[in-house]
Amino acid sequence: MLLVGSIPLSLISYLYHLTLHTIIMKPKPVKILIADDDLEDLELIEEALLRIEPTADLQKFNNGKKAIEYLVSSGDHELPCLIILDYSMPEINGSQVLSKIKNEARYHPIPKIVLSTSNAPLHIHECIANGATEYVVKPDNMKDLNALAQKLLALCQSD
Repeated sequence: MLLVGSIPLSLISYLYHLTLHTIIMKPKPVKILIADDDLEDLELIEEALLRIEPTADLQKFNNGKKAIEYLVSSGDHELPCLIILDYSMPEINGSQVLSKIKNEARYHPIPKIVLSTSNAPLHIHECIANGATEYVVKPDNMKDLNALAQKLLALCQSD
């Protein structure tokens, strides 16, 4: 048996490969930005996401201005894998957030979803034109909310 000091070389080799495998295979943590001024809606989507992905890092904001401040202050490696915005928020609405970030290349790969109680064609068109990946009317029941959470988390895994 080969020894390095008093440790068998096979153990050192095993630990090295285990460490390397852990570093390489460790999944990227799921970080999601959610901006919604309705606390109840924010809590519902948070619960649905965490039920499926308990380790998700949810960055929650109650207005678009705070969401933009967070994005601007984040380094490229700290950006979320998904941005979820309510359409109607104080100060800066979801469409305005999209408009402010759409010309920044670092945000292009991030899916941007607008969740709203409004299904007004004008709002939908405005958000899509400003860079939303999708515009979704907020679900009105838990079954649909859970299905939406599954779909949203899949967007994070696809990057």
